Amino acid sequence: MEEVRVFPLSCVVQKYAWGKVGLDSEVAKLVVSGDPLAVIEEDKPYAELWMGAHPKGDAVIRDNRISQTTLGQWIADHPGCLGSKVKDAFQGQLPFLFKVLSVNIALSIQAHPNRELAARLHTQFPEHYPDSNHKPEMAIALTPFEGLCGFRPVEEIGEFLKKVPEFLALVGNAAAEELQSSVEDLLRVPGALKKCFTRMMNCEKKVFVNQLNILVKRVSEEAAAGKDTTGSNGELLLRLHSQFPGDIGCFSIYFLNMVKLEPGEAMFLGANEPHAYLFGDCIECMACSDNTVRAGLTPKYIDVNTLCEMLSYTPAPASSKIFPVSRDPCDPFLFMYDPPVPDFTVIKIQVPTSVKQYTVSPIDSASILLVVQGEATGASTAGLSEMSIKSGSVLFISASESVSLHITSPAGMLLFRACCLL
Repeated sequence: MEEVRVFPLSCVVQKYAWGKVGLDSEVAKLVVSGDPLAVIEEDKPYAELWMGAHPKGDAVIRDNRISQTTLGQWIADHPGCLGSKVKDAFQGQLPFLFKVLSVNIALSIQAHPNRELAARLHTQFPEHYPDSNHKPEMAIALTPFEGLCGFRPVEEIGEFLKKVPEFLALVGNAAAEELQSSVEDLLRVPGALKKCFTRMMNCEKKVFVNQLNILVKRVSEEAAAGKDTTGSNGELLLRLHSQFPGDIGCFSIYFLNMVKLEPGEAMFLGANEPHAYLFGDCIECMACSDNTVRAGLTPKYIDVNTLCEMLSYTPAPASSKIFPVSRDPCDPFLFMYDPPVPDFTVIKIQVPTSVKQYTVSPIDSASILLVVQGEATGASTAGLSEMSIKSGSVLFISASESVSLHITSPAGMLLFRACCLL
């Protein structure tokens, strides 16, 4: 019998506390749409859908012609499915993890280590850093999406230091003045910014809790009186404080850019880039790792010293954090999100209403295809039977395989495909 090289997956749902609840969650909607027998509990969070072969969330194969239970097992037995370049470059492993995230409350202030630091952290603290890989990642908005990402321009941080005395109290006058004067010599900016951020993050708990309480009281009173609180970033401050009262991460909003993505817009988070997702639903793709260094807005293990040492202290405006998407010159329905790392690329496929036949092209990489909207009957070159796919369906496509779609939904299709284009 000919080997099956394209098959559907049943993927792992992570119910982290920060996820959107019940059918407010895009994750939950996709799960129940893809599997009508799935039961969604209206009071439970549905935070992440993991599509890949990571040991903490290995996808289950839904094809009774295949003897292996999970995608990880199947790839181990059929490494050629990855494509020759990918197989050799990543030692027979699928190099990426594909996800859907539904964020209701803020994720921790965090960054992901580069390969060198990841290896060191994994050796020293394996209970906190579970593998030795780096974890660059990209988020592509499905709904309006908000996140903190990268350091603000020095001028913006300086304005907050002037207008928010409680923030200045944590940074200290000397470090603040050093940051202000560093703009005249750009080589001094990273060091001055690091000093300010590190001083704030290492502030004694009773000091920062006291200053935070004073700040929240003042901003709450100003908001109640109808005053403009934008000079204190008031709306976001009160939102984060309601989610994480007394947390030093509430002050990070004065250092980090607020980035707002519209559906289809993306941000790329390279190694050592400080960030925190705040709200919304997104597609996410990353190198296959679960390494995160945290320092606020979390009840989890925090590692302030490692975070402060590793960060990229490069100020830039929020607009620079929106990652450019490029259109494929050969296919008007393809949009490429191709980051500056080899581990992954994400392709958005937006098939319009007028098109009823579409072929997902063969590439020299294994890929995972997620259907977000629409329905179709799919057939692969190697498969003898047709597959019914719809919103929530996830397919594994071996290297050099194509999938022909006969689209049955009236409003076209929206699909996302993760792959590795070396």
